Amino acid sequence: MTSRSVSLTSTFLLLAAGGSAACDSGRKYHDEGFYCADEQGRIVDENYCDDNRYNGGGYYIYHSPSYRSGLPIGALLPAGGSRFAYNDKAARTSFGLPSTGRVGNGTIKSSVVGKGGSGSTGSHTSSKSGG
Repeated sequence: MTSRSVSLTSTFLLLAAGGSAACDSGRKYHDEGFYCADEQGRIVDENYCDDNRYNGGGYYIYHSPSYRSGLPIGALLPAGGSRFAYNDKAARTSFGLPSTGRVGNGTIKSSVVGKGGSGSTGSHTSSKSGG
């Protein structure tokens, strides 16, 4: 192979790699905010989502890229989030949360992959799964 053809091949490969990266408009990773809330999406004390302390139902861990930290107990979470049962170990670990125990309200996880994990559902206002 001549040096000219090696140079052209290398240039083509670099351009092709750059072109495919530019076409990927979706973000692979994003930040996700987490809150403990009741079935209606009203934030409750995070101890209700601690499966080491609470064994009742009706509480979920809600998550969304639009949830910011600092929302108070009693506030209604903004529409568009998803939820999973507070004791769903697979869903917790898929988001990088501890598989058991307490998840602090307002927890922000960076580099969450894709749009959701195991057990997540659509809008929290109409979701009934996970419990």
